[in-house]
Amino acid sequence: MYRKLLFPACALALFSGTAGAADNGFYLGAAVSQSQIDGIGTGLDLDDTGYKLIAGFRPLDMFAVELNYMDLGRDSATAGATTVKAEATALAGFGLLMLPLPFVDLYVKAGVASWEAKSSLSSITVSRAKDDGTEFAYGAGVQAHFGSLGARLEYESFDIENTDGVDLFSLGLTWTFL
Repeated sequence: MYRKLLFPACALALFSGTAGAADNGFYLGAAVSQSQIDGIGTGLDLDDTGYKLIAGFRPLDMFAVELNYMDLGRDSATAGATTVKAEATALAGFGLLMLPLPFVDLYVKAGVASWEAKSSLSSITVSRAKDDGTEFAYGAGVQAHFGSLGARLEYESFDIENTDGVDLFSLGLTWTFL
């Protein structure tokens, strides 16, 4: 009978030791993202897969600050001899309030995003447009932690002039350096 309990007890001890509380300290990460921006530049909708780079510091279990570089994607459309292209990027700084639970953290984030959008229209001639700005940004997410490794699923949003704004969903990994 004791042998039947030994394996589950050892597995639980091993799992709880590696998937306990999240580490505090500096962290780096990356994510695959799906962005949606309607009406960018010349009226093109940008729904694309991009990436996000993450750098942050978590001094307390319930608080972190973070800097994100976001590739919001690129898209193009052609009608006859006319081609329309658009792309967007952003750099965002956030404060995160976290609810640390066993194995996961739930969090909300707020900050500012500095964005840049470029578009071009080419037919006989080429016309280019570039716009940028800084806007309030917010989001929420969940992070599972396995010691220094974190796996995240999150949503972020901010405005871009002359569009319906950005909706960004991402799935990523972070690594905390103690």
